[in-house]
Amino acid sequence: MLYRTTAARSVLRALQSSNASVARSALSNNVFKAPLTSSARFPVRPTTTPNLALAIRKPVTTALVRHASTAHKEGEEDTDMMAGMKAEAKVIKDTFSLASVPKEALYLGMAGVIPYLATSLETVYLSWEIKTAAVAGDGLLFSGQSAELLLHLLEPVQVGYGAVILSFLGAVHWGLEWAGYGGKYGYRRYAAGIVAPAVAWPTLLLPVEYALISQFLAFTFLYYNDARAAAAGRAPAWYGMYRFVLTFIVGASIVASLIGREQISGTLTGEHTIKDKINALIFLQKKEKEEAEARKRAELEDAE
Repeated sequence: MLYRTTAARSVLRALQSSNASVARSALSNNVFKAPLTSSARFPVRPTTTPNLALAIRKPVTTALVRHASTAHKEGEEDTDMMAGMKAEAKVIKDTFSLASVPKEALYLGMAGVIPYLATSLETVYLSWEIKTAAVAGDGLLFSGQSAELLLHLLEPVQVGYGAVILSFLGAVHWGLEWAGYGGKYGYRRYAAGIVAPAVAWPTLLLPVEYALISQFLAFTFLYYNDARAAAAGRAPAWYGMYRFVLTFIVGASIVASLIGREQISGTLTGEHTIKDKINALIFLQKKEKEEAEARKRAELEDAE
């Protein structure tokens, strides 16, 4: 009985194993056989995209087209940049144009700044001579003492000429008021002619550096006032730009003089201040008074 049962179980297991093998074989044939057969019948060919084919067939033509397009764009950018620069240059030229200034006023005005410019350049050169003499023992054309003496002689010329120019610029407004240019403004316009010399001439009593700085500020203030007058119609329209050019030259000259003097600030001999000059004047007057009294006493004694 036991033998039969065991034999039956063995038969059942054999049948199940055979069925599973058949199923796996059928599945393998359905899944893997068909692709293998189709691959064998239709071998895979390399495929290429249209763009790649075009690049392979005509690489030179594409490169030339691309280069021509890039060069065209760069040419347009260069043209636009040059046009912009020319336009900006034209704007600057028109802004600083002096074409509307009367020729007589232009020529005389430019001639008027020549002395100021010349004294400034001379100050810079003499300062260089003094510095060179202090370092090397002697200058190029002048000795250190000669250059310093010439510089001291030049100082009142530059400061005095600046005071004259400032006074003249103030007097222009008196002439405009007398002519009634743009209307009558009375004391408001006369004030500019009064303030300018009132500020200019006291600078002669200041040390040179302070005098130049004061005149620089005075020139700048007068330009601002003149530009406003031209914009408001109280002066000719061209007067604002005309004054700007002249003031720029004078201002640059003053700055150059100050820079040159700064280079030798520790080399020059001490300059007399206003206090020193006033004390010297008082001492001289006192001395002259004492001498006069001494002469009178001597005359009285001789008379007795």
